[in-house]
Amino acid sequence: MAGLLIKNIGTLVSCDDNDTVYHDVNMLIEDGEIRYIGSDLKNADKVYDAKGMIMYPGLINSHHHLYQIFSRNLPQVQNMELFDWLTALYEIWKNLDKNVIRSTSLVGMGEFLKTGCTTCFDHHYVFPHGADLLIDTQFEAASELGIRMHASRGSMSLSKKDGGLPPDSVVQSLDEILADSQRLIETYHDSSRFSMRQVALAPCSPFSVTDDLMKQSAGLARQYGVRLHTHLAETKDEENYMIEKYGKRPLEVMQDLGWVGDDVWFAHGIYFNDEELDLLAQTKTGVAHCPISNMKLSSGIAKIPQMLSKGVPVGLAVDGSASNDGSNMLEEIRVAFLLHRLNSSNDAPSGYDMLKMATRGSASVLGRDDIGQLSVGYAGDAFMVSPDRIDLVGTQFDAKSMLGTVGLKGNVDTTIVGGEIVVDGGVLMNVDEDKVVADAKQTLEKFYQ
Repeated sequence: MAGLLIKNIGTLVSCDDNDTVYHDVNMLIEDGEIRYIGSDLKNADKVYDAKGMIMYPGLINSHHHLYQIFSRNLPQVQNMELFDWLTALYEIWKNLDKNVIRSTSLVGMGEFLKTGCTTCFDHHYVFPHGADLLIDTQFEAASELGIRMHASRGSMSLSKKDGGLPPDSVVQSLDEILADSQRLIETYHDSSRFSMRQVALAPCSPFSVTDDLMKQSAGLARQYGVRLHTHLAETKDEENYMIEKYGKRPLEVMQDLGWVGDDVWFAHGIYFNDEELDLLAQTKTGVAHCPISNMKLSSGIAKIPQMLSKGVPVGLAVDGSASNDGSNMLEEIRVAFLLHRLNSSNDAPSGYDMLKMATRGSASVLGRDDIGQLSVGYAGDAFMVSPDRIDLVGTQFDAKSMLGTVGLKGNVDTTIVGGEIVVDGGVLMNVDEDKVVADAKQTLEKFYQ
């Protein structure tokens, strides 16, 4: 990979251990790795003039459902809470196929790149009978765009007739799920430093899978050294379901099934009590915080200030597009900051804390120690914004907090993944953006016919 020198960076927010903010510096990226930050002009095959721009580490999403993009803004589900919302949408999602997965992946991850997100984690768990190679299709789309991709082999094994929520047509057998999980790990998982593809195993939720699937997924994941993920403690309905079924709270059930540890992270985690937060902290079990989704579905507010104070690993996430309704981590940063200011006042995380949650925090829950900050030896993943915008006038006092306190209205100017410029002038560089949109609209129309 050719070297890239980014020169004349006006402000560089590193998110490193010392919270360093550089001014008027240059950065050299070689073979995808940051090799130099400083005032010298190093030799490189490519030179990019940043012209006084503000640079941040690439944002990292820790929970998403890209397939939901074709069902965002549906009027019939806008006022529903989680269980009713899922039941209604499964009747639509049971018609997913490779064409839909390709289009939604390109659209969602394209939106990520245009808004500064350089690593996407996606939790796909809907596999209609006859729809094959859906995760493979996601990886193909990620490669076309040039984004880092963590995909999970999700699963559902409890249909309506078994006491779950999904229809029979999207539920699979234990053997089917485990066989495809093993295939995907062996085909795509790359644990090397700066890898572009990783796989996690992610049974959907305790109310859509069997205990045996949870246990065997954990065993398979640990055999191959990949991570585990599921939804947990998202709603009171879920909590009541678990207490009625097991006589235990959700996290205690997960602990019994072997689902705590530093290789596990849960999406949402709204209804953990103080004792459970202590357990998460002690075991380094992570949480993906999804504030906009939690607000839209009226699920509740996660105890993020308490989690951070106790040392629970917390990443930021957009959740599915149907409950968000987008793939914009910049928006998530500001909403998270405002939500917790409202709910916790002076105990709330700062705007800069939210940026670090969207970078270093998300890297931690994904098990990465090579992304999430701009330092020598880390991946060359970054985005840049020109301060010469009308909506950024008067924001120069605190570049670290700006994305939380003021926010960014619109796309970033430049996004870089592994030293490759994938967005320039706000436009995707590796795909024909107009064609992606046109193809997606056509596929969407067929999907609803």
